[in-house]
Amino acid sequence: MSPLSSLSLSPNHQSAFIGYWGYGSQRELTALLTNLSATSPLSTQQFSQTENQPIWNVVHIGIDRNSPPQQNTIAAISASGLSKTPDAWVSIEENNCLILAREAFGRMPLYWTQQGEVIWFASLLQLLLPILQQRDVSIPGLYGYTCFSYVPTPLTPVNDVFAVPAGTELIWQGNCELGKLCQPQSRSIYSWREQAEQIKDEATAVTQLQTLLKASIQQQIADLKDEPVGVFLSGGLDSSIVAALLVQAGVKVRAYTLDFGGAGIPEFPYAEQVAQFLKIPLVKVAATPREVKNALISTVQALDLPFGDGVTVPLYLLVQRASQETRVIFNGEGGDQLFAGWTNKPLIAASIYQAGESFILQYLRTFHRLWGYESQIYQPDIYAQIKNLQPQDWILEALDATCCPSLLHRLRRASLMLKGAQNIHPRATALGFAHGLWVRSPFCDLPLAEWTFSLSGELCLQGACEKYILKRAVENWLPPEIVWRQKRGMGVPLTSWCFNEFWHDIGIWLNPGILSAENRFTSQIATQIVTGELGGAIQGRRIGESLWLLIMWQLWRSQVLGEELGKHSWNHPFWIPSWLWRKYKQWQA
Repeated sequence: MSPLSSLSLSPNHQSAFIGYWGYGSQRELTALLTNLSATSPLSTQQFSQTENQPIWNVVHIGIDRNSPPQQNTIAAISASGLSKTPDAWVSIEENNCLILAREAFGRMPLYWTQQGEVIWFASLLQLLLPILQQRDVSIPGLYGYTCFSYVPTPLTPVNDVFAVPAGTELIWQGNCELGKLCQPQSRSIYSWREQAEQIKDEATAVTQLQTLLKASIQQQIADLKDEPVGVFLSGGLDSSIVAALLVQAGVKVRAYTLDFGGAGIPEFPYAEQVAQFLKIPLVKVAATPREVKNALISTVQALDLPFGDGVTVPLYLLVQRASQETRVIFNGEGGDQLFAGWTNKPLIAASIYQAGESFILQYLRTFHRLWGYESQIYQPDIYAQIKNLQPQDWILEALDATCCPSLLHRLRRASLMLKGAQNIHPRATALGFAHGLWVRSPFCDLPLAEWTFSLSGELCLQGACEKYILKRAVENWLPPEIVWRQKRGMGVPLTSWCFNEFWHDIGIWLNPGILSAENRFTSQIATQIVTGELGGAIQGRRIGESLWLLIMWQLWRSQVLGEELGKHSWNHPFWIPSWLWRKYKQWQA
């Protein structure tokens, strides 16, 4: 096992833990953890070694331990800072069992690797990297990332490191006589299921939903005294509801919103309208190309995992600004997953009108990433390793029709398990923790979520109106223009930035010489994307999304994994002005 170099986290980082369990030398294993503590404030729990019994040790990094120990629990962590509701935890049972577990929404990640007869576990991927004998990229993890813009669990982007899926326990049994570990057993501790009896009466649903929303907020403000809290306010329905609920509950609220200037879909006017209606201050955070570029490396390091969505750096800027004035931030994440947001409508239409393609492939296509372009984007060696992998396998369980027979509930289940638990919630927590913020998502409330699986489809999606019952429940809490307007997601102007302000930077971030030395992606992939050579489907906003996906991966592998970069090449169009390149392409045509 390689030596464990000390790791210095951000001084604001809220909390993390790393530990081990298994058969080995207590002195040697503890020395590895001690090296980690050189620059990080911590408290250490240690279980004294008993002959022939598995040994364990945990280091808690951060200001406090985040959650008091429950029975048999040796480590626990909560995204919200509410000690009664840990999101990831580690337990040791009396029968020589180790249990790693996560709650169903996926707010906190939990990773593990086996080194010899020892299981190492941590709440940050970066904490496990120094103990690996080799830091190699997981090719299946890379392939999953290019399909979804996140790495699907239980994979991670690193070989021999795995993630505990949300709503799951992994259980290891030790054989004391042999000093060996058995293979881990996986057990579901929560599964999203359609309720047998469906609510069809609108008035009943409205009353129940209002009660559940208010109860969720009350639970998440229970520890607050007179301190102000922040709320990320896009001007969309979900974040506006959270702001309204906080104001109704008497909490001092300051809202934060992004401003992309003249580019992209303007959200600031809607956020401003909500803030004025609720009489709360609104802080506008500029997300210009300059600010985004300056925060890019810090965002990649804070995220821990590669996340390819363009919203991540603007969200980093939003978190950074809010952390100057509060320690608790609320968001509206989860509303789309619970109440069937607008992204479900194309899939429903496809299931009705499109023939010849399975529904699972239709769902896979909705991620709008690089699935289907494998032979064009990968080097031959990598393509040979991934061509027999089936990305459908990573989403099959989420689309299980036995858990949710009706299509809309099945789509919501999949959205909770995939985009929610593996992308939206863990990245929100990572960005918050990097700035010392507790992150609270009122829509991530189990009673509320379970209740939504008892709603009839007509109450979620009525004609062309998505989130119908949610809008009815809150129509007196917010301006009607906010409640009933159509939402199309955050309009980060990636394509515009890539063809203008980031044009020269693309030649650095996705340099052909570096890509050639890496031997994973084809060296001219960036040029192929901007010229449309990959295919007609990658155009408009998808050009920027595809480039950004690759940029975030390349920065992650150098900044987090620590891979060395090859030499730069000038064999690309990005060193000349984009307008001149466009003129040249027109002349060629």
